[in-house]
Amino acid sequence: MTDRWTRAEERYRQSAEHRYRRDDLEWSEADDYEDDTTVIPRYEDEDEEPPLEPEPPRRPAQRADRGRPAKPRGSRATSGRSGGRGGGRSGGQRPKRSRVASRKAAERKRRRRNMWVIGAVLAVLFVGAAGFASWKFMNRFSPAEDYASGAPGPLAVVQVKPGDTATQIAETMHTKGVVASSAAFYEAAVRNDNMNSVQPGYYAIPSHSKGSDAVVALVTKSSRVGNVVISEGRQLHDSTDVTTNARKDGIYRKIADASCVGDGSTAKCVTYDQLEAAGTTTDPAALGVPAWALDRVRAVPDRSRQLEGLIAAGTWDFDPSAAPDQILKQLVTASAASYESTGLLQSNAANGLSPYDTLIGASLVEREALPQDMSKVARVILNRLKAEQPLQFDSTVNYTLPSTEVATTDADRNRKTPWNTYAMSGLPVSPISAPSLDALRAMENPAPGTWLYFVTVDKQGTTLFTDNYNEHLRNIEKARQSGILDSGR
Repeated sequence: MTDRWTRAEERYRQSAEHRYRRDDLEWSEADDYEDDTTVIPRYEDEDEEPPLEPEPPRRPAQRADRGRPAKPRGSRATSGRSGGRGGGRSGGQRPKRSRVASRKAAERKRRRRNMWVIGAVLAVLFVGAAGFASWKFMNRFSPAEDYASGAPGPLAVVQVKPGDTATQIAETMHTKGVVASSAAFYEAAVRNDNMNSVQPGYYAIPSHSKGSDAVVALVTKSSRVGNVVISEGRQLHDSTDVTTNARKDGIYRKIADASCVGDGSTAKCVTYDQLEAAGTTTDPAALGVPAWALDRVRAVPDRSRQLEGLIAAGTWDFDPSAAPDQILKQLVTASAASYESTGLLQSNAANGLSPYDTLIGASLVEREALPQDMSKVARVILNRLKAEQPLQFDSTVNYTLPSTEVATTDADRNRKTPWNTYAMSGLPVSPISAPSLDALRAMENPAPGTWLYFVTVDKQGTTLFTDNYNEHLRNIEKARQSGILDSGR
């Protein structure tokens, strides 16, 4: 049985070799092969050479004892599909460019073009900057245009504004005709250490000056003009002391003295009378009176007093070469801004008064109290107004008198004026002096208390407060004994 099966198997092997005509050994050792339909081509950039595609591996031969051996798939490698692709690559030809590669190529071309444009613009800018720098460098060695030493021209009023640099001051000097060029002034200014002490304000500098001479003139204190100091409690008009007969200069006088440009007979000044006339006849709005005071100022019965209290105590700068009404407008506008900075427009919540009435009250506080007592005097004013009790301040009696003193006479107190608080109840019709900001703050936020009376009892300024009238009479007697209430009339 065994021999018979052995012979049958031998006959089958021989018939199979004859049918396929292949070598079993070669067939079994052949490389595996993948159908090229399973290979996805990889697109390459146009600038890169496509790598050669590796030879596809072949599958090992199927076992012969599993039936009829399959036809090797590698036989398709010689077909039209696979051969076309392989032949094209082996022939050295590049693959067709994809749409992605085309877009990349166009983008690179556009970038190269943009880079050329940017480079050209930068080159132009560099050449221009280099030319400007060269021009500046060469001009460093050229002297600045300057006036020659000699007799200067008439005085010019120059303003130095807050925060001005040497360069800005130099430009102003040139614009005003003081120097021939801003460079002439600047070169001299940077060599003068006193320039650091120059304050904002107005200066009278000779025109047509050499740059160095203009700098010297600017740092000289005597060249400062239009600078006025208004003391606390000062009034618009001059007054005379009853005892000494000395004149106490009013605000108009102070402004007039500060307005002079030049010396001696050549000095140009705005006069006291010119300022008073401008303050009397000019509409308050044109004089810078703020909206919160405008209607009340227009209603002041004595027009010459309409600006009282609206030029604040302090140090002020004004253009002395301006017209009288413009000078007043400068000062009133600056004063209003100063008043408003204290919270004047919001003070009604604390004192129940309008801004203008608060200003009137502050002018009374300034004339009646020392700084340490201001908030108490403000409270007395508010308490009396609430009780509809006359204020009875001697300062309001003195306001319209040509000669004044601390003590007043019965005749003076009985004179009815819009300001005399002995002859009427309530506040005066307008302020009676220039209040300080301390007096204004005291009126805006008075001290708490029930006081209705106060009196200064000695020449050192000791002031006693009370809400009892009999006690107040005793305090008045103390004042008489100290001599403070003695009259010079």
